[in-house]
Amino acid sequence: MRVMIVVTHLLGAGHLTRAATLARAFARAGHETVLVSGGIPSALVKTAPARLVQLPPVRSNGTDFKTLLDEAGRPIAPSTLADRKALLLATLEDVKPDVLLTELFPFGRRTLSDEFLALLEAARHGRPRPLVLASVRDILALPSKPDRVEEALTRVQRLYDGVLVHGDATLVPLDLSWPVDDRLRPFLHETGYVDEGGRPPPGLRRGDEILVSAGSSPTGVTNLEVAVEAARLVPEKPWRLLVPRSIDQGTFRRLAGEAPGNVSVERTRPDFRTLLAGAAVSVSQVGYNTTVDLLVTGTPAVLIPFETGGETEQRLRAERLAARGLATVLPEAELGPDALARAVTRALERPPTGPSGFAFDGAARSVALTKRLLASKRGSPIRKAAYEWSSLDEALAQRNGDGGTIEVWWRDDDAVAAGPALERLLGLAHRLEHPLGLAVIPAGVEASLAERLASERSVAVLVHGWAHANHAPAGEKKSEFGSHRPLAAMVDEADRGLSTLRDRLGPGVLPIFVPPWNRIAPSLAAQLSTAGYRGLSTFGPVRPGTTPPGLVQVNAHLDPIDWHGSRGLSDPEGLIRALAGLVDEGQDVIGLLTHHLTHDEAVWHFCEALLERLSRSEAVRHPFVGEMFSCRAAPGLTDLDAVLEC
Repeated sequence: MRVMIVVTHLLGAGHLTRAATLARAFARAGHETVLVSGGIPSALVKTAPARLVQLPPVRSNGTDFKTLLDEAGRPIAPSTLADRKALLLATLEDVKPDVLLTELFPFGRRTLSDEFLALLEAARHGRPRPLVLASVRDILALPSKPDRVEEALTRVQRLYDGVLVHGDATLVPLDLSWPVDDRLRPFLHETGYVDEGGRPPPGLRRGDEILVSAGSSPTGVTNLEVAVEAARLVPEKPWRLLVPRSIDQGTFRRLAGEAPGNVSVERTRPDFRTLLAGAAVSVSQVGYNTTVDLLVTGTPAVLIPFETGGETEQRLRAERLAARGLATVLPEAELGPDALARAVTRALERPPTGPSGFAFDGAARSVALTKRLLASKRGSPIRKAAYEWSSLDEALAQRNGDGGTIEVWWRDDDAVAAGPALERLLGLAHRLEHPLGLAVIPAGVEASLAERLASERSVAVLVHGWAHANHAPAGEKKSEFGSHRPLAAMVDEADRGLSTLRDRLGPGVLPIFVPPWNRIAPSLAAQLSTAGYRGLSTFGPVRPGTTPPGLVQVNAHLDPIDWHGSRGLSDPEGLIRALAGLVDEGQDVIGLLTHHLTHDEAVWHFCEALLERLSRSEAVRHPFVGEMFSCRAAPGLTDLDAVLEC
C-alpha cells in the first residue's frame, strides 16, 4: 500500500507521537508511507523509516485553539495557510496514496477545516479513490455547539470509509466522550492503544524516586513548580523533575535553582519509560501517551489532569484509571504543595499494579485492519470468502445418520459496556436465533451495558473474573486467577465479581465463572461452589475427574482469532477441520469462543458463516446457555426465567 498520514498538533506533541508511531508501523510492514506534519517539529518524535513532509508549522495560542500562531509566535498569515494547503495537495498528487488517514479531523481541528476539506475533496475525486480513514484517540473533546457534532458526522458519512479508534473500550469506550449513534457506529474500528515504547528492561528494580513529568507541552509548568515545594515536605525521598523542551530555558534554570537538595531537574529524556518503571511514584498529567506508559509499567501514579480552558479529556481518563484502582487523582483546582505531598505519600503506600491486560498493539492492528478495509473496498474476497466445508458437513451428516446430536453453545468474552461491536454481536445472535453467553468483566461494567441487556432474554451474563488484570510473573502466561496468588484474595474477587454483576445487571446473572485467559488455579476452582457458583467455563476438553465438586464445567473449544500472530482470523480451513475432528471424536458439547471487541471483518464473516452452517444441520442443537450448566436434567429451556426457576 501507499499510505499518507496527515496530522497537525497544536499544543503538546501527543497527536504527532501517535501518528508517527502509526507511520513507522506501516513503513516497517513494507508499505510506502508518508507522514505529513503541520505542527511545530519535535526532536523527540522519530518518523523513519516513513518519509516526513513538514508543512509550514502552526501552533495554538495556549488553549485557545481558534487562534493559530506561527513558529515565532506571530498570528498566522493567510499566505502561510495557502502554502500549507498547496503543499498538502501537491503531496497527495505526488504520493497517489491507496490509503489517506487524517489524525483527529473531522472530530477536531475545525480551525484547519479549509485545508483538510480541500485534501479530502481532492482524494474523493481521485482515480482510483483512496481508502479514507480518520484516526482518533480514546477520548474526544465534545464541541460546545451541538450542530458541530452533526457536522462531523456528516463529513464522516460523505468523505470517510472508517474511523480507527485507538483505545480499549474495556477502559474508556468512545461513547463516554462523543455521541455514538447508529449512523456513526458502522464506521468505528477499535484498534487498542498505539504504543511503541517497548517493555522496561528485564530485571529492572523499582527504586524510591518520585518522578515528576509534564508531557511535551508547556501547560505542565505549574505542576513542576508545585512539585519543587512538595518535595521539601517529603525530604526522605529523592525527586526527579523532567522539564519538556517546550518550556523556555529561563524557566528551566529557575526550577533548577529553586529545587532543594533531594530534587534533580532535567530535560525530558528518551528513556522516560525506563525511569518510570524504576520509580516508586509517578506525578504527571494524563495525556494519551503518558497513560499508556503508566499502564505498561504499573507504577503507582498521582494524576493532575489538565483542565484549563474547559478541557475535559484528561479528567475523564484520570477518573477511569482511578476507578480501577490504578491511580490517585489530584484536580488542578486543589493542587498545592501540601495536597501534592499528601497524594504522593498515599501513593507510596500502594504496591505497583504490574502491567495491565489492555491491548497495546494498536499500531500493528491498525496496519492489519487498514489492509483488510482496503481489500474489502477493492472487492477482495473478505466478505465473499468461500470456505471449504466438506469435512464438517461429512462429520455432521455421519452424526445425524447415527441418530446423535451435538449441542453448540456460544460464549463471548470481555464485555463491559454497550457499543458498536456489542451491537453487532447481539444483532448476529438475533438474526441466527442463537443463544449467547456474555462473559462480563465485573470491575469494568458500565451502566450502558445494563440498559442494553435489560430486554435481552436469550443472552446469559457470565462472570468474567474480576478486573481482567494480569497478575502472572514476568515470563509466564497471563492469568488473573493463577496459582501464584493468595487463595483468599482470589476467592474474595470471585465473590465480589458475582455480587457486583448482580447488583449492576440484575439477578439474572448466572453463577458461572469464566476466568480471564481461561486459566484458573485448582485451589480456587475447588472453592467456587462455596462462593455461590454453579458452573465453570475455560477452554479445551474437560478431562474426566477434574471438575470440582458442586460445579458443572462446560468449556469452549474453538477460537477463530490468531492471538499469537496477526490477531485477525486464524486459518479458516484449519478451524473447520478442527471442528470436524471434534464431531468425529464424539464430542457432544462444542463451544465457540469469540471476543467482539477484537473482531475484524474477516473474523466477523467467518463466525457468521460458521454459525449459519451449523444451524442448517439436523444434528446440531443450540441450547440456552443456562441449560448447559444448571438444567441438564430439564432440556429445552428457552429463556432466562425458566433457567433461573430450574
